[in-house]
Amino acid sequence: MEYFAGLDVSLRSCAICIIDSKGAVVHERELPCEIEEIAGCLIALRVPIERVGFESGTLSQHLFYGLKAEGFDVVCMEARQVNAALSAMRNKTDRNDARGIAQILRTGWFSPVHMKSREAHGVRALLSTRKALLSKTIDLANEVRGLLKIFGIRLPKTVQHGSFDDVVRPMVEIDEVLAHAMLPLLDARLVVYKHFLELDRRVKHAARQDDVCMRMMTVPGVGPIAALTFKAAVDDPARFKRSRTVAAHFGLTPRRYQSGEQDNPGRISKAGDRDVRSTLYAAANALLMRTMAGSQIKSCSARQAIA
Repeated sequence: MEYFAGLDVSLRSCAICIIDSKGAVVHERELPCEIEEIAGCLIALRVPIERVGFESGTLSQHLFYGLKAEGFDVVCMEARQVNAALSAMRNKTDRNDARGIAQILRTGWFSPVHMKSREAHGVRALLSTRKALLSKTIDLANEVRGLLKIFGIRLPKTVQHGSFDDVVRPMVEIDEVLAHAMLPLLDARLVVYKHFLELDRRVKHAARQDDVCMRMMTVPGVGPIAALTFKAAVDDPARFKRSRTVAAHFGLTPRRYQSGEQDNPGRISKAGDRDVRSTLYAAANALLMRTMAGSQIKSCSARQAIA
């Protein structure tokens, strides 16, 4: 007889439910969310576990590759689909969620989520930290602007990040009250900006060392950020049977509602990675609005925009 293990994962704990091929519950337990604890529990039962499943989340990669290394057939299921199935249950508890996930695993009514490689997650972490530091640099600069307005000091509309400290610091130092309150803020912004420059250098270096990114950057409007973001999001091109499905995967195809005589197309679904959509939009905008040189892809994009 086949057995299926459903895991309801939280940050500290994990609820496990094991059922047989007929849907009967064999074992239920809650234990710490650690690979050794989960694998030990499954091995101690001495029953053939056909498959282990859980919904996608922040710990998905850690659990997926950890349980794979222990010899289990692991499936990470799409969270929205699992949530839709579990919403029919009357009481929501970790125990009931684990039981529902095990039943979904047994019936096969789920969409497996592709688990990205460690290298792809490393690139995404590099891009995320760069973006976070840039955002904090801008926030601190805006805070300085707002505080200076109170004292009647209005900065120019456009000040480059690199020259912001050189422009503002002399204005602040001449006033003892301003210097006492704002020099630590300027110092903090300068430190954050220097770390941002280091991460920006690492991003550009990573793009230059990748042949795929170098080919993508030959397209007008596509730079290191867009190339690395798209490559890390796709990770394994072989998982897409057709190139058209890539757009649907990132939520760039229109929704559709069809029932009887009604057939209404809607806006893009916005499913999938938000960062990829925003990056591709920025690249397309740069191609159409900022790039002066003509190209076949620019002409094709212009025709589609007019249509």
